[in-house]
Amino acid sequence: MSTDTTGAAPARPLVMSDVAARAGVSHQTVSRVVNGHPNVAPRTRERVQQAIAELGYRPNAAARALVTGSSRTIGLITIDVDQYGPAQTMIGLEQAARAAGYSLSVAILDRAGGLTIAEAVDRFVAQSVDAVVVHTAELQALEALEQVDPPVPLVAVQMGGEGHGSTVTVGQEAGAALAVDHLLELGHTTVHHLAGPSYSVEARRRIQGWRTALARAGAPAGELWLGDWWPSSGHAAGTDLAQRIRAGEPITAVFAGNDQMALGLMVALHEQGISVPGDVSVVGFDDVPEAPYFSPPLTTVRQDFAELGRRGVELVLARIGGEDGGSDLVEPRLLVRSSTGPARS
Repeated sequence: MSTDTTGAAPARPLVMSDVAARAGVSHQTVSRVVNGHPNVAPRTRERVQQAIAELGYRPNAAARALVTGSSRTIGLITIDVDQYGPAQTMIGLEQAARAAGYSLSVAILDRAGGLTIAEAVDRFVAQSVDAVVVHTAELQALEALEQVDPPVPLVAVQMGGEGHGSTVTVGQEAGAALAVDHLLELGHTTVHHLAGPSYSVEARRRIQGWRTALARAGAPAGELWLGDWWPSSGHAAGTDLAQRIRAGEPITAVFAGNDQMALGLMVALHEQGISVPGDVSVVGFDDVPEAPYFSPPLTTVRQDFAELGRRGVELVLARIGGEDGGSDLVEPRLLVRSSTGPARS
């Protein structure tokens, strides 16, 4: 029969009392520091945090949730993270949640089927999240959200739909108007629009802003084309556009629903010998990191996704704290670069 000759007792998991002993404070003080309670003196908090670091203590999230009634977790339901805007908004939400002491649990829905919004909400509720954020701009998601009434706060980010409780979004109509007004001020008689897909609330709101701005200026209605957010649809529209310009149609300004489609559009125009901005001025939407390096650099409407995420988490925390919440609007900003210029004579 073998025996243990080392004499060492098996290691036990670290607990809060170990941290308390190392820091020379009470168990309750350690609990307050771990759970982010504000009523702890700065020097005491620093001493406890140093003891935690020295010992390598990791709080048990499940046990903490039982004690505090909070999992310090926010559930995020999203679609289309392969697109720049949704991906950046998700990053902004995660960073803001982490700064507030929360973790983010993510459910990425597949438009082709699979998990529904209602099912994703139910799963998050079963995981004892403190709140749920729904981030998508799809019409079907808006309709599905109307049927969901979870027992935890629910906040919609970037959906922009009225009647959906607490929401935070970027002013899509205002952003489109910035693009149209800029082109009209350069002397273009009208502005044509390459929009996003019909299922997108954001695309529809940008269309509305484009139409309203033209009407307000007394400009004739421009033509509308539908794309799919990807450069390939912009390239197809640009190829058609070039042929029409060669045939003598007076098309001098295009507002693209996002920067990706604007890129495809400009590449096609270049391939067909149409100058940007000499023949056609182009404005995008989003301000992707590559936009200043397009050829020519792209004039675009900037959405502040980090600010969107920060305000979304602020709204979540307000709801968790018992406030009613409401709607919040992040204003877009026009960045003028070299893809726009005076209308050709």
